[in-house]
Amino acid sequence: MVAQPVRALVAGHGTFAAGIISAVEQITGLGGLFAPLSNTDLGAGDIRTMIAEALDRTGARVVFTDLPAGSCTMAVRRLVRERPGLMLVTGVNLSLLLDFAMQPAEPVEAARTAVERARSAIAVHEG
Repeated sequence: MVAQPVRALVAGHGTFAAGIISAVEQITGLGGLFAPLSNTDLGAGDIRTMIAEALDRTGARVVFTDLPAGSCTMAVRRLVRERPGLMLVTGVNLSLLLDFAMQPAEPVEAARTAVERARSAIAVHEG
């Protein structure tokens, strides 16, 4: 089996990234499209360096993060200013990553479409 290239990074607190990618893998077998990154025990500069190195290593142009004001998001926001064509999507959920993984479109366009679809996946049911 040929490994698929990484299409996006997923960065967040603790084991969030690895866990959500594990769920994508279990459901679709496409977890390898993502590289997980954790901010555990890292300062702001270290997080930025880790993400920049992962972008360089993988060629990914999309980074998904867990929290809009989290340290990973802040690091990627700085990188977006320095790297034309880099996209940050924050507030990631499983529906979003599944949609992204299943799309054949190039990663930035796939992320835009996945965000729109994931918004509609959030619902409240009350009795």
